[in-house]
Amino acid sequence: MKLRYLIVIVSAFIGISASAQNKVAATPPMGWNSYNCFGSAVHEDEVKANTDYMAEKLKPYGWEYIVVDFLWSYDNPPGSNIGNPFQMRLGDGSYVPWLTMDKWGRLMPQPNKFPSALDGKGFKSLSDYVHSKGLKFGIHVMRGIPRQAVWSKSPIKGTNGITADMVADTNSKCPWMNHMYGLNMSKPGAQEYLNSILELYASWDVDFIKVDDLSRPYSNAEVEGYKKAIENCGRPMVLSLSPGETPVAQAAHATQYANMWRMADDFWDNWKEILHMFDYAKNWEGVGGPGHWPDADMIQIGKLSKRGPVGQERYSRFTEDEQYTHMTFWSIYRSPLMIGGNMPENRDLELKLFTNAEVLAANQHGENPKQLYKKDGAMVWYSQVQGSKDLYVALFNIGDANKSVAVDLAAIGIKGKVKVRDLWKKQDLSQFKKAYQQNINLHGAALLRISPIK
Repeated sequence: MKLRYLIVIVSAFIGISASAQNKVAATPPMGWNSYNCFGSAVHEDEVKANTDYMAEKLKPYGWEYIVVDFLWSYDNPPGSNIGNPFQMRLGDGSYVPWLTMDKWGRLMPQPNKFPSALDGKGFKSLSDYVHSKGLKFGIHVMRGIPRQAVWSKSPIKGTNGITADMVADTNSKCPWMNHMYGLNMSKPGAQEYLNSILELYASWDVDFIKVDDLSRPYSNAEVEGYKKAIENCGRPMVLSLSPGETPVAQAAHATQYANMWRMADDFWDNWKEILHMFDYAKNWEGVGGPGHWPDADMIQIGKLSKRGPVGQERYSRFTEDEQYTHMTFWSIYRSPLMIGGNMPENRDLELKLFTNAEVLAANQHGENPKQLYKKDGAMVWYSQVQGSKDLYVALFNIGDANKSVAVDLAAIGIKGKVKVRDLWKKQDLSQFKKAYQQNINLHGAALLRISPIK
């Protein structure tokens, strides 16, 4: 009851705060992120190769973001796949490895990995390349301010004599990577530091910023600080909060200040994690909408972990049926869709999963996704088809054997006969009344469009 009450409050709040935010991420963002296939070690040529693939094969279906994740300021040694290189301190207190940073304490792309960033040019050239293909460019950043900027007392751009050590909260630390301190947003200069980095990103024409170590624990003041900095920089950007588990109690705040936020910790290609994601999604049911989307994390399909960060290089460990379940649930739930695999190595299966316009329409244009039931190894979710009385209905076999999964039409508000279309098969099935059921493979799914017959 408390959760239902919270969602009612959130829904009411959305109507107050949504107008400006809805212009960004009006539908769930769709794109590619480098982390699942390259970890901290993606190089410029690999980003461009994925850009070329998306522009050629996926852009017509709505895919548009190319996001460089994780540690682009760190010079990975050749062949390295180290995910979280901890900095160590030398006798004078300085840090090694030293991250690429400008005089204002702002991290910059490492030129050995991103040659076009040489001489302080940043990501502008790579961003231009992505934009030249008709796509949008994004980056990952860690929350806060670099510890090395605090040590070096880097001046904060836009202030008169305020330095990094004067705004850092040295008790606020990321437990899994020690490069940053949090910001004490009550200190003069803290907001100015965030303004300065977003001004830098705007000069690179960044369209999407994923801020890590921000949702668990949830950092209200810093979330607000990034939002203010985006508004100050004058360039619209998607603000993505990571990682989860974002507290459901922060739903109203996340809805106001962010465009997407992770519901769970990092998701990988393991069936148990899909089962857990169903539960996270149920907890956030009713909160997503234009400009603000609960995020089920990246799509674990395709060639993963080429240079780390989890396990050996491989194609997704999900079975083919599990991959259909993965794409079906992310689509019916209206999660952001961020491909995690190295796209140039996609096979026919991956391309088929990413280019079904009827399935993607459920993600981009469905409304009010809801769980109908989850019991006896079966689950059904449904949503409204925008502008019609039709419904999208997703059937899931989450049990331990092949089985028939059914939907009672009255339970989803339909009386009389219906037409049923299988969206994955792109086939009109027949007319039905009262109920529809389909045999579903172990861990498989079906996505339907059900149309009432007048």
